Amino acid sequence: MGLAAAAVLTATVAAAQNLDAGKSPAKLFADGCATCHRSPRGLAKGHISLTLSWFLKDHYATSSDSAKALAAYLQSVDEPPPRDAAKPAKKPARSAPRPPKPTQSQ
Repeated sequence: MGLAAAAVLTATVAAAQNLDAGKSPAKLFADGCATCHRSPRGLAKGHISLTLSWFLKDHYATSSDSAKALAAYLQSVDEPPPRDAAKPAKKPARSAPRPPKPTQSQ
């Protein structure tokens, strides 16, 4: 095996490594996006999952799987809270209403 063949084999193996393997979507964001984006909120706004994952795969993620996971994560942080959680706590009942102010006769 020649030196050129060894270099090609080494380059092929290095290119085949998935640097994102085993990372949670939050970790993918922290490692690859947090440098420019302070928060994941709002980044998926107006994007459907498929186009968002394609964009991430083309520009930021090292695999389709990590791009899909990151897209799902970004969309999940933009979802509104469930209706039950969004309702404010019930206000305490007020005491009896005050009687009207007396009017002064002239």
